[in-house]
Amino acid sequence: MIVTIDGPAGSGKSTAARGLSKRLGFEFLDTGAMYRCVAWGVLQRNVDPADEQAVTDVSQQVKITFADDQVLLDGEDVSEAIRTPEVTEAASVVAQYPTVRQELVRLQQQAAAGVEIVSEGRDQGTVVFPDAFCKFFLIADPEERARRRHEELAAKGKQVTLDAILQQIYERDQRDEQRTVAPLKPADDAIEINTSRLAINEVIDQLEQLVRSRISSDSP
Repeated sequence: MIVTIDGPAGSGKSTAARGLSKRLGFEFLDTGAMYRCVAWGVLQRNVDPADEQAVTDVSQQVKITFADDQVLLDGEDVSEAIRTPEVTEAASVVAQYPTVRQELVRLQQQAAAGVEIVSEGRDQGTVVFPDAFCKFFLIADPEERARRRHEELAAKGKQVTLDAILQQIYERDQRDEQRTVAPLKPADDAIEINTSRLAINEVIDQLEQLVRSRISSDSP
């Protein structure tokens, strides 16, 4: 059984997906972290993110694995390293490349084979798992998303202005929504939830209730 949660940056999808997977007893797949890992690998190798072929080569060379709450790239814990603004920006660029997406989609489908999983990202319900059992699309006001990101970075000691983060969000939304391959959009059968004024537990409560309700209605 596959549950997908898509949405723009800062909508709360990663935290909600992780929380929902724990409540359901499912595996959790953080696909955004996979694109960040490619971006991190690109930056570490001094590869130009604008060089599609070189970025594609990196995506095929690196080994991305998840262990507990850690993200491992070639066996190294990069859980924190891939969350910097620089990696975030690079990830948004490399995610536009069809060849990179093709490679990571293959890995995502491979990871979900034969397991019950909650998968979050931007194209999980539309491209990666179009036949998923239950699909969600989370949204939130750009200003609220920027505030959340600002708080997250501040807690890690990173000083970035709120205005700068908001500008990055607008730019990333535009790239994600206008790219030719797997643009950010809700699947036709996705349930949309606005998280702007909801605490994360309230979001997870809604998701869990909807999934369990669908499971019950599908039971013989």
